[in-house]
Amino acid sequence: MGDTTPRVWVAEPGEAETVAKLLVGFRNHLGVDWPSDNAFLAGVERLIEDRGAEYLLGAPHDDAPPAGVAQLRYRYGVWWAAEDCLIEDLFVEEAARGTGTGRALLDAAIARARERGCRRIELDVNDNNDAALGLYRAAGFDNHDARYGGANLFFRLKL
Repeated sequence: MGDTTPRVWVAEPGEAETVAKLLVGFRNHLGVDWPSDNAFLAGVERLIEDRGAEYLLGAPHDDAPPAGVAQLRYRYGVWWAAEDCLIEDLFVEEAARGTGTGRALLDAAIARARERGCRRIELDVNDNNDAALGLYRAAGFDNHDARYGGANLFFRLKL
């Protein structure tokens, strides 16, 4: 077998089906059945060539197929006078967990955001997801904003 270090790369348009398959796996892991498989593929095909979005694929080692995905979204933030990066999704298939693939995807997302000149990366995570919370905290993420003296909470309104 080749190198056992996780490998991460930016997905190309020809890899849209692979990206969508991994996002469907995330949907299934969450125990929901919507959006449909076709909606995921259509969404990935729409965004994969958009400058405001990027997909990273990760594999546990050189000889393994993609087993993880990170979806990054970029937008200009006036409060930071630079682009922001949102890690919209980060998912690793169960069989590849514990291989470092998730951390490699997160490290690559941080590197991509820095390359684009982003001054902030945001994400949301379920407070019951101890593994993800540990991963993000180990990478330096937290929800305390010293500038304003309190915790940041991610709220949403479904329309």
